[in-house]
Amino acid sequence: MSATQPLTALTHPLRVAELATRKPNRFDFVPGPQERDSLAQDLGIASIGKLRFVGMLETDGRHDWVLKAKLTARVVQSCVVSNEPVTTEISEQVTRRFIAQLPDADAEGEVEMPEDETLEQLGRFIDPGQIMQEALALALPLYPRRDGAALGQAVFAQPGVEPLTDEALKPFAGLSELRDRLKK
Repeated sequence: MSATQPLTALTHPLRVAELATRKPNRFDFVPGPQERDSLAQDLGIASIGKLRFVGMLETDGRHDWVLKAKLTARVVQSCVVSNEPVTTEISEQVTRRFIAQLPDADAEGEVEMPEDETLEQLGRFIDPGQIMQEALALALPLYPRRDGAALGQAVFAQPGVEPLTDEALKPFAGLSELRDRLKK
């Protein structure tokens, strides 16, 4: 997935002006098979067997909002070693805080962002569907590996030449042998 390509449009935008302010606004998204297949293709994985995003949106102060949800999914990716399918169960708590007023820019036009990675600028809509997709993309294992799959050591050299191995390339590999010879 490239940074310029948007994810599949699993959007469920909620208009902020229409959200209840005195009680939580609950949601429960369970994309269908076609939506999951399309999202799996966008994410570059084999399949998404199940996907659910359950949570609520509620006010946080006078003008801000907080989304708290649980993402559960079963995804199948290719093993980085054997290319065999690897199934992963994902269960993540997701929190996003939408604030009406982000910090202002300084004289050079730079904005000092708070270290809180859950902060986002509040707009006219909050889209739990897009947040679900982002959370799933971030929760995927970067290097899925099937149990027992291991990389072997590839050794290449021209005929008649002793190949270099990982052990031979380690700068201190021969020191223990040298130490043992000096003790004798």
